[in-house]
Amino acid sequence: MKRVLILTYYWPPSGGSGVQRWLKNVKYLREFGWEPVVYTASNGEYPVVDPALEKEVPPGVLVLKQPIWEPYQLYKRFTGQKKDQRVVSGFLKDKKPGLSSRISMWIRGNLFIPDARRFWIGPSAQYLRKWLKENPVDVIVSTGPPHSMHLIALKLHRETGVPWVADFRDPWTNIDFYQELMLSDWADRKHHRLEKEVTQTASKVVVVGNVMKEEFEAISGRPVDVITNGYDESDVPTSTEVDVAFSLVHIGMLNQHRNHAALWRALSRLVHENPAFEKSLKIRLVGKVDQSAKQSIHDAGLDSHTEYIDYLPHPEAVRMQNQAKVLLLSINNTPNARGVLTGKLFEYLASGRPVLCVGPTDGDAAAIVNDAKAGFVVGFEDETGMYSALKELFLSTQSGEWKSSRSGVDRYSRKTLAGRFASLFDSISS
Repeated sequence: MKRVLILTYYWPPSGGSGVQRWLKNVKYLREFGWEPVVYTASNGEYPVVDPALEKEVPPGVLVLKQPIWEPYQLYKRFTGQKKDQRVVSGFLKDKKPGLSSRISMWIRGNLFIPDARRFWIGPSAQYLRKWLKENPVDVIVSTGPPHSMHLIALKLHRETGVPWVADFRDPWTNIDFYQELMLSDWADRKHHRLEKEVTQTASKVVVVGNVMKEEFEAISGRPVDVITNGYDESDVPTSTEVDVAFSLVHIGMLNQHRNHAALWRALSRLVHENPAFEKSLKIRLVGKVDQSAKQSIHDAGLDSHTEYIDYLPHPEAVRMQNQAKVLLLSINNTPNARGVLTGKLFEYLASGRPVLCVGPTDGDAAAIVNDAKAGFVVGFEDETGMYSALKELFLSTQSGEWKSSRSGVDRYSRKTLAGRFASLFDSISS
């Protein structure tokens, strides 16, 4: 059996979305003739932890762990946070950032290139170079962000000649928050130079959507492969009783870019116009919620209808989304919105519950929702469209008439996608 070395920062006990893609690939690669070996950090600074995910790692899979130094303890001390407090995204705010936070953002953007894991690049390459001499592999995979993983793989590929797949779960210089990093011209040029070097040097570049494919092909001047995220059939409950209430459920982080005031206004309008809707509405937000979203919900008079659930282990989150009357897919209202394709979309599709997608009607997420006939897609500011969609969803789900076709959803199963990666590995390995 051929072997693939996977370089990933996010690995159990890390929770959240970043861990899912390669945890699930590792789960199924053996069925396609590939033995995975994972390289990860022994002490990563994860925003959330989910020890339950450790049960997903197949028995006997070799996981290499090495310590990493990250500047987060310095960051916590500088910004007045507790030593044991977990660092959440700098783009998820409980309050207006102070001077210390803005200085920290400038340091992060201009000195920690490509990211705060840059200090792990040299030690990791040195460790893995020695390990590979005695333990050869047929393919190396790096998955980012953090894009420091790609720079480790770049060093190994140049020194060993082992074929290398650079897998981008999110963009690099076109990611939502890139403009918020307060980059100097020098730092901006370095980010773009490294991005181009990685995408032009890797044996194959893989992205999760068609818009990202276009962007990376423009950067690298070469073909780029698309392998989307997906859902694991073993995670889908065989039967779940759907909520009696009209539950609108969002799973995952709801940051300021995913807070769409028009949606809360549309919901408020229905609450005031329809007593039955007012009595039935329950908004459940599972994951970290930005203060701006909480304020918008308050301004719309929806506090009494809203339940905030900070974090749930993955199986419980899946169960809750399968119970929902409607699943909310909130796309980031940022310049790269057309290419935003969140991993939870595919688990939403697997649930068979209707989806309300708020985002670009010509984006990658919209294309998938429409292709699967899974629900409604409305633009960021289309309050009238949101009102109409919510009204129709309320009437159809309350009467039991909603039927999801799940058209073509099987193509997004994690097992199928692992098979696509295995075929890609076969094509570049001798």
